[in-house]
Order: sequence, then structure tokens, then C-alpha cells
Amino acid sequence: MCLAIPGKIVSITSQLDATFRRGKVSFGGILKEINLSMVPEAKENDYVLVHVGVAISVVDEEEAQKTFEYLKLMGEVDELNNEERIEGLKD
Repeated sequence: MCLAIPGKIVSITSQLDATFRRGKVSFGGILKEINLSMVPEAKENDYVLVHVGVAISVVDEEEAQKTFEYLKLMGEVDELNNEERIEGLKD
């Protein structure tokens, strides 16, 4: 099953136009480069739901934190840690 995972926008790294808008998003301290083109209203410190590397909606901070905790309990966040380890091996 594929889930959208909530994360906090730490920085917006590219704003050439709406199509290529990107930012760094923190998922419990794990930073990922995310496509922000579907949430043009999102700004730094907003929480977004991310599915396959694309932010699909802006969400409330409290709801984002609750959802992230539930996902951690279910073991669904472990994949983020595994991806980070694999990317580290590529460098």
C-alpha cells in the first residue's frame, strides 16, 4: 500500500516556475528533496503530505504530527531511513 507521509518544508530550493518548484522537507529529521509544484501556496515551515516524492497538499501541523506518529508505530516510516542509507552508499 502506498501512503502519503506528512513532512515540514524546511526550505524552498528552487522556484524557477511552478512546474519545477522544489524544496527540502523534513520527515522526523530525515531531509528529502521534494517536488512542490502541486502546492504552489506552500511556504517554508508549512506541513505537506508527500506521496512518491511529490507534495500533494498542505496540512495542519497538529494533524501532520499525529499522522507521522501513527505511521512510525505502524513501521511505515522505516522506508525513509532505508532510502537514506541506500542514497548514502551511492555517494
